[in-house]
Amino acid sequence: MLYIAAVRFAVLLLACVCLLAGASSAAGQTAVSGVVKDESGGVVSGASVLILTPSGLEQQTATGPEGRFSFERALPAQGELVVRAVGFAEFRRSLAERSDLDIVLKTAAYKQAVTVTPSRTEERLGEIPASISVVTQERIRQSPAVAADDVLRLVPTFSLFRRSSSLASHPTTQGVSLRGIGPSGVSRSLVLMDGVPFNDPFGGWVYWTRLPLDSVDRIEVVDGSTSNVYGNYALGGVINVVSSKPKPRTAEVRGQFGNKGTWKGDFFASDVWGRLGASLQGSFFGTDGYPIVYEPERGPIDTKSNAEYNNVSLKLDYAATDRLSIGVRGGYFSEERNNAKFSTFDYSPEENSTTWTSVSSNVRWILPDQSDLQARVFTDFETFHSSFIAVPDLTTRAIGRISLRQRSPTDAVGWIAQWSKTLSTRMLLSAGWDGRWVDGASEERGYDAVTGTTVTLLRDAGGTQTLNGVYVQGQFWPTSKMALTVSGRGDKWRNYNARNLETNALTGQPTPTSTLLPEREDTAFSPRAALLYHFTDKVTAWGSIASGFRAPTLNELYRQFRVGLVTTLANDQLGPERLGGYEFGLNMAPVRELTVRTTWFDNRIKDPVANVTRPDLGANIRKRQNLGRTRVYGAQADVEYRLTGEWQVSGGYMFNHARVTEFSASPDVVGRYLPQVPIHRGSIGVTYANPRIVSASITGLFYGRQFEDDLNVLARPGNHAPGLPAYATAEIMVSRAVGRYGDVFFGVQNLFDQEYFVGLLPTTIGSPRLVSGGFRVRFAGR
Repeated sequence: MLYIAAVRFAVLLLACVCLLAGASSAAGQTAVSGVVKDESGGVVSGASVLILTPSGLEQQTATGPEGRFSFERALPAQGELVVRAVGFAEFRRSLAERSDLDIVLKTAAYKQAVTVTPSRTEERLGEIPASISVVTQERIRQSPAVAADDVLRLVPTFSLFRRSSSLASHPTTQGVSLRGIGPSGVSRSLVLMDGVPFNDPFGGWVYWTRLPLDSVDRIEVVDGSTSNVYGNYALGGVINVVSSKPKPRTAEVRGQFGNKGTWKGDFFASDVWGRLGASLQGSFFGTDGYPIVYEPERGPIDTKSNAEYNNVSLKLDYAATDRLSIGVRGGYFSEERNNAKFSTFDYSPEENSTTWTSVSSNVRWILPDQSDLQARVFTDFETFHSSFIAVPDLTTRAIGRISLRQRSPTDAVGWIAQWSKTLSTRMLLSAGWDGRWVDGASEERGYDAVTGTTVTLLRDAGGTQTLNGVYVQGQFWPTSKMALTVSGRGDKWRNYNARNLETNALTGQPTPTSTLLPEREDTAFSPRAALLYHFTDKVTAWGSIASGFRAPTLNELYRQFRVGLVTTLANDQLGPERLGGYEFGLNMAPVRELTVRTTWFDNRIKDPVANVTRPDLGANIRKRQNLGRTRVYGAQADVEYRLTGEWQVSGGYMFNHARVTEFSASPDVVGRYLPQVPIHRGSIGVTYANPRIVSASITGLFYGRQFEDDLNVLARPGNHAPGLPAYATAEIMVSRAVGRYGDVFFGVQNLFDQEYFVGLLPTTIGSPRLVSGGFRVRFAGR
């Protein structure tokens, strides 16, 4: 089997790396050594340390778990020591001093901050020709949100398929879209956790509750197609969640309690023993929830949507030598949800549950020629259960019956290998190979259409998918004012072992549509070219042109689902989505502490997968189809101004024009707006931070009108205009330090209890006012 071969290859690769590293670490005198710390005195692990000479890069290494680094080889008399770490300003000094250096990194301003996501290499934000937003740990803690998606809504380009929070929505509707590219329950953006894919391997959606907010160092959001280096899922961009690194003798506990019976507990603990660093984190959450059906339409079957989840992970980092580091991570996640209605025949709730175990390992080795080799292997073992209730009369909502129960087991194995080398001070070359093997199914039991208590249909639909891709990227700096990036990637994927096996449960005979499905395979090429130019130290312009792709998931190919009276069918004939687009950006810093960034983008998507209304298949039937062509264009801007050391104002806005431009099979949808994409979206926030007094923030969010269906005709009963109207909400967060080790906080989401709509048939509403408060206790270095 392919995945077994991949695992064996990865184990062999790790073994070879360890043996070669041991062989190459010949004894020698330390030429340069030291420790890297932040301004609070905490060590900084994983920082890149370079020796630059007039002829180019001489040597390179990285700090270990204790923040230490050393160079064993002799170095020239003239040169410069450079230290770079994400979130910090670059540090430079001459080689006049060489041993026991105590280096203190300062927090970076926007242009100086280092990010790793856009090109898979470390770069300063001010030097990258791409649209990037960084949500820092400080910003996360200034939000009252308990789920990551509610924090990310502060980034105007970010949205889920529907407007509802992940705390009250079905997991399969939590697909993330950046800039409105391909909004649906399946993500068009790749989500990573420390560089490892985080999207559900079967369906592409994202479990935002699985993301441990309290142990996140930052979240990097890259808008625009990045298939050129990341391949599948990165059609619309990448979101990389970077977790906190282990620190010596650190422990943190956080408790939060609120209305609606909501509670949340988090803990994070880490320590460092010599070259070994370890961290353990956990999150536990529960809520009684709230009704999600609009009160005038609410019926006897409607209850509250609620959720409970548990999330625990352990991470180990080992610096075998100053040039070789190895890491292992394991995690377990479980979640249960009640989806706010029940059967009036057997009183079964509409519910879903998930269990997910993941294990990953990584290795980073600075080779003797100073090139950087990194490799990762990751596995996922997941089981998802879901039930669906049909509501025959949407007016009274007095009767509900079970229509379908699903069990979706998924096993997946993935691997990533990448290499980079600085050829000179003006050129960096990188290349990589990654792949994934996914086996998943939708095991279904269909129930009778009268009481929903008798199983009438058994279905086993699913298959196996393999994806492999290689890329090459060159980054050039012809002058000190110019940066050029050129890259290209080739991908191939294959679907096999596919089937849609249906059996009449009453007779035991196969149905007429029961069949084995043929194998399918396809390829894609994704190039990108980008240029950045510094006109002055205050004005920078950039532009890029790129293409991307996304292969349909096993979920889209083989799993059907139901929402209300509408059934959406799978389609095993789906082909890949392909995108071609360009963007231009202007970054300005007209005065000190003021940053303004604007971007214009234009994307043309061919064969996007969409849920299309199909009256020819029956009433209330939709089917996934490749939808001709769409165009998504618009502009985005964000501003950040630090008035003083304590006051900061920030805001963002996006204009998004997304329409169908071609679809011969259903001309009625041509010219229609894409569902679930508001034309206008924005946020504004004011923050005051004074640790001696109080830290406080107030944030406003605005979402423009958007449509619910592909024909742009669905409307609330009695409403004159179709679609979902615009709305605005506000949230506040206040915290204060208590003693040396603790703080207390208080927050409110939807401050004015604004009722806003997130779906139709029936009309559903978003989160009401959510009030919570709590405490955080932290011990470090004790």
